[in-house]
Parts: sequence; C-alpha cells; structure tokens
Amino acid sequence: MQFLQSAELWKYIKMFNNKTILVTGGTGSFGQRFIKKVVKFYKPKKIIVYSRDEYKQYLMQKNFPEKQFSFMRFFLGDVRDLDRLKMAMRGVDFVVHAAALKHVPSAEYNPMEYVKTNIYGAENIIQAAISQKVNKVVALSTDKAANPINLYGATKLASDKIFVAANNIVGNQKTSFSVVRYGNVVGSRGSVVQLFDQLIRKKSNHLPITDKRMTRFWITLDQGVEFVINVFKLMRGGEIFVPKIPSIRITDLAKAMAPNLKTKIIGIRAGEKLHEVMCPNDSHFLTLEYKKYYVIFPSPGHFNENKKFSSHIKGEKGKKVKNDFEYSSEKNKYFLKIAEIKKLNNSN
Repeated sequence: MQFLQSAELWKYIKMFNNKTILVTGGTGSFGQRFIKKVVKFYKPKKIIVYSRDEYKQYLMQKNFPEKQFSFMRFFLGDVRDLDRLKMAMRGVDFVVHAAALKHVPSAEYNPMEYVKTNIYGAENIIQAAISQKVNKVVALSTDKAANPINLYGATKLASDKIFVAANNIVGNQKTSFSVVRYGNVVGSRGSVVQLFDQLIRKKSNHLPITDKRMTRFWITLDQGVEFVINVFKLMRGGEIFVPKIPSIRITDLAKAMAPNLKTKIIGIRAGEKLHEVMCPNDSHFLTLEYKKYYVIFPSPGHFNENKKFSSHIKGEKGKKVKNDFEYSSEKNKYFLKIAEIKKLNNSN
C-alpha cells in the first residue's frame, strides 16, 4: 500500500508553505515521523511540538540539525490544560492532534485518566483552535473507536464524535475539523512488534499469543503520516477518513519474527477484541469508497449536502458502499503473507 510516492508528496503539502503547524503528542512515534517528513519535503514557517515530557523533547531536539532547529519550537504542556493550548496555538494554521493515552489494559484500570486526556483533551483542542482561528485540525483515531468494547476505544469514539461535531459550532469562521482512523502501526511504542522483539532479544523460549484466531489491521508509520498529510488537502470538515490497509494474523506475525520459536496461548486480555473494525456496518449509509480509502460522513444530511465531495483532488469519484458493508480486519480482502510482514517490519 502506498498513498503517495515521495516525489508526489511535495505537491500535496504546498498548503504548508510559510505556515505554522502544531503537533500535540509531538514527541511520540507518529509526531516525530510526521515532522521529519514535513521537514524533508518543505520548510514551513514554524513547527510547534506540544507535549508534556521535557526529557523526550530534549532527546528530540538533538535529532534535528541546527539549520532545521531554527523553525522548531518545543512547547511544554498538557492537552488537559486549555489555557496552555490557547497560548500554544497563537498564530497556528494547522494542528495534528496525536496526543492520547493508548494502552488498553491500563485504561481498564485507570478509566478517568483516559477520559481526562482523550475526551476532555479533545474538547480543549477544539476550544483552543476555534479561539485562535486555526485553519484545519486533523485528529488521529484508532480502529478501537469503532464498535468499542474497551475503555480506550470508548474514549476515542467520544473524541471522534466531539471533533466531528465541532464543525457545527465554528459559525462563519473557517476552522474545520476531521478525523483519521487507522489500525496498528508497525513498531510503534508499546506495539506487539516491540513486545515480540524484546522477547526474542532476551532469548525467550516462546512468544505469547492471546488467541490464534486474532487478526489486526497493519500500517507502517510512513504510510500513516502520508495519509494524514493527504487528508489535510482532502478534508472539508466533519469526515472520518479510513485508509485501505492490509490485515495480518497474529500467528503469521509470530512466524515472521521468529519462525523457529514456539508460541503459547495466554488468553485475551481485558478489553481486547479478536478482530478490529474501522468502518462499522451501522455506518454503511454514510460511507463513500475510493480506491485507497473510505470516508464516513457524520449524518445523512451532511452526506447528501456533500455529494460533490466524491470528486477529490485527482478527480476520482467515490461510490456508496453496499448495505452489508463492514470494514474489519477479519473480513479484509488483503492479508499480508509472512514474507510481506517481514518486509514491512524491516522497512519501518
């Protein structure tokens, strides 16, 4: 899967020309890769890294050469702090909201901490962006937000709804909000790839498998970043964008990473699903399909009013999905083979 080739990517980030971009959770896996990609292809007026960990900001600063550091700003703050967000967003044109608490079992044990960051934090982003007249905001979501069974997914579903509804309160202002929803990111912090890799390095005699039937959506960090950049060009406000990405079987991942190592079934953890969904069947009447992604609109009225959206920047026409449509990791048309999993893991 390749959304945009590197040479092609340049054309789609012209909107960042002499603009200021703020990334919440900017020291995370996505934030760092997003910023490196933008810096590689363009030179914006300013990039603001907004996060609460001073040590991670210190380490990140060391990764940027001095010539790039001139337009980098490192802003300590928490998305729970509305006043600090308003200060950080002064003069900002575009916001990528990547900050979140994401660990599923931890959310089950500490629910209100996830509510404060993922839900109240989302509302703070919106209020700050409207207050400071930001142009566009893209919020990152997760497949766990679709038909959620765990607390983390429920908070991200609430966050998605809040960002979509934010377009109703901007009035005559040009601020717009959209959401990007995708699956597991290869090699991101806390991912199963990291867990397996650590166990392999420690010469464990087995890899733990929660359930041999388990499937997951699979996307690389670069693919996720390029899709978000593309969405800044496509969005009109209120949409949830879902990339078409492959699935993997968790047993195939284990074979790809350690073909000679035994596996041990340990049972599903609290809040975990066998399979993930990104476009629920309940939303089929709001969903348009394109060659490389789906778009979910917030309401029937919004969908009907935006029929012309189906003609995007390349002239491709979107089409309504079938009544029985559901985009799930189990029913996905494309599953990665073991060799493909190895290639993706090594390239990320």
